[in-house]
Amino acid sequence: MYQDEAGFGRISKLGSCWSPIGVGPHVHSHYIREFRYYYGAVDAYTGESFFLRAGGCNTEWMNVFLEELSQAYPDDYFLLVMDNAIWHKSSTLKIPTNIGFAFIPPYTPEMNPLNKC
Repeated sequence: MYQDEAGFGRISKLGSCWSPIGVGPHVHSHYIREFRYYYGAVDAYTGESFFLRAGGCNTEWMNVFLEELSQAYPDDYFLLVMDNAIWHKSSTLKIPTNIGFAFIPPYTPEMNPLNKC
């Protein structure tokens, strides 16, 4: 399975707007700062997938993802093909017994099909 994570953010800060010459614009708005993170694994052959909404991209959430993936498929062995993010190689990463890792070469996101989604 190919594995990757993604972060999506929204910051609703007004930049500029049109107004008549000599009139300062008055625009009511709320400053919103929201981010969502997702971890995913997809089997490129069957299309089967597993996704987890996470609170960030770090070792803690990678551990949660691996544990959830392992529990969802307890009788299967997975070789996760992934990039070289620092949390993928952390010394505190807890790798379940039914999951192995293979890393794509650095700076080659085109080798991971999830980067094309």
